[in-house]
Parts: sequence; structure tokens; C-alpha cells
Amino acid sequence: MTKVTPINEEYVHAGKAIISQTDLSGKIIYANSAFYEASGYANEQVIGSTYDIIRHPDMPKIIFEKLWHSINDGQAWTGLVKNLRSDGRYYWDDLSVLPVKNDDGEIVSFISVSRQASKKNIQENEVLYQKMLSSEV
Repeated sequence: MTKVTPINEEYVHAGKAIISQTDLSGKIIYANSAFYEASGYANEQVIGSTYDIIRHPDMPKIIFEKLWHSINDGQAWTGLVKNLRSDGRYYWDDLSVLPVKNDDGEIVSFISVSRQASKKNIQENEVLYQKMLSSEV
């Protein structure tokens, strides 16, 4: 497990929702100011990049496989994710990803909304994700 310093969760979220939108290939096409504040990246670094820009190496691949399977099937996905900041620190999000459909019911993009994760959920998921990562090897 990578050892990096966590950032103060209250500072990162401060009661704000982090909102972003991606195209069908996962490239970020919109991010709100809370996204930039939490991630430490600038607009020109984020727009057009994939979410790999903030993916923490401690996150099991299966989590993202399940996320993409759900949203590509037109279903919402919710879970905790550990994100990597531009300065190497990290923060946790209680994330919901929803497909955006046009009038014909076709998925045209995805919206992500996240809020501060609870300390209890973070602790539980850290243990679970460590177990999942050790089985990936």
C-alpha cells in the first residue's frame, strides 16, 4: 500500500459537493470549483484528461470495472473512492456516478457527484480495499 499523507477531509470538502462530467470514453468535460480545490489540479490539467489523473494506486481495479459496467448498462453506481491529489496527498469521496441520457434514451455522458466520506466508512473500506488489492496480485 502506498504511504502518503491524507489531507484534512473537512478542508477538502467543507460541505461542498464535488461535481464532474465525463464523455463516453471517460474524459473529463466539466468539473466544478470543488473538484479543483480537492484535487489540486488546474482546469487545463483536468479537462480532456481521464479520471486516471486522480486515481489512487490503492484503489482495486475491480471497483472501477464494476463502476463502468454499471454506468454503461444505464445504472447508477455508488461507492467510496480514494483519490490522489496533484501534490501526492489523498482524500476519500463518497461517490455517485450517473449516466446522462438524451431524449432517445441513449447514454451521452456521465455525471459524478461526491461528498465527504464518513470516517467509519473510510476505515471499513481501507481494510476491504487492502484485502482486494492483495488478491489482485
